[in-house]
Amino acid sequence: MRIVGGKFAGRQLTSPNDFRVRPTAETVRAQMMKLLADDLEGARVLDLFAGTGALGLEAVSRGAKYVDFVEFRPSSLHALRANIAALRVSEKARVYKKDALPFADALPPERYDLAFADPPYESRMLDRLIERWLRAPWSRVLVAEHARTHQLPRASKFVMLEDTAISIYRSTPAVIAAPPTLPPPRP
Repeated sequence: MRIVGGKFAGRQLTSPNDFRVRPTAETVRAQMMKLLADDLEGARVLDLFAGTGALGLEAVSRGAKYVDFVEFRPSSLHALRANIAALRVSEKARVYKKDALPFADALPPERYDLAFADPPYESRMLDRLIERWLRAPWSRVLVAEHARTHQLPRASKFVMLEDTAISIYRSTPAVIAAPPTLPPPRP
C-alpha cells in the first residue's frame, strides 16, 4: 500500500497484520481525492476509523493543513504512528486513541473542513455517524467509504467502484439574513 498522489506519491505505508483492518484501496483513494481536489488545499481534516491513516495522509500529501486521526485498535495505532513518522508529518498530525462515534458526538459544529469515515463495511456505525452529522455537521464535507450495498441517506455525490461506494455529504452554509431595508428619509 502506498500514497497515490501529491508530494508523498509512491511512498509506502505500513499496514497492520489484523484481519479486521481493510485499508482503502489505492484506486478508491485516487478517485476520492480527485472528487475532493478543490477541498484539500489548506484543509483541516478529520480521519475517523483511521486504521493505517491512508486517507488522512493522502490528504496531507495533497495540501491539507493538518489531520486529526481517530483510532483505538492497538495494531492500527502502531501502523498509523509508524506511517506518520515515516512521512515526517508529526507536526501536521494528531492521533486520538478513542472510539470514533463518541469522539464525533463531542465535536462542535464546523470544527473541520473535511472528514473521512471508513468504518468496517456493513457496520451500522456509519449510519449513526451520518445521522449525527446531518443533524449538526462537524465538518463542511463528510466523505464516507462503504460497501456498495450499504444504503445510506442521499449524498451530494455518490460514486461506485466495484464493491466500494463513496458518498460525499456537503453541509449547506447558514443563510445570512440581509439587513432590513430602511425607508428613504422624509423630505
